Amino acid sequence: MIQPLKMLAAMRKNPRDWRIGDLLAVATHCAIACRNDGGSHHVFGFPGVALKVCVPTHRPIRPVYVRQFLLLVDAVKELPQ
Repeated sequence: MIQPLKMLAAMRKNPRDWRIGDLLAVATHCAIACRNDGGSHHVFGFPGVALKVCVPTHRPIRPVYVRQFLLLVDAVKELPQ
């Protein structure tokens, strides 16, 4: 298993061929909440950040969703601690 920080760097370099488990690992590391009510999508969000990212759980995840997830991670990192 790749460490979340290395996984995040790899996602930035190549947003193709990622699975929902990879996004969940990075989200957990960054304290980003994930909601899944038993459907086919996961919704990632963080208090204080307006951006919510809805990702279908199909494998592999399309690059557009990985890029949106990375924007959310960047927005969370920019918040004052």
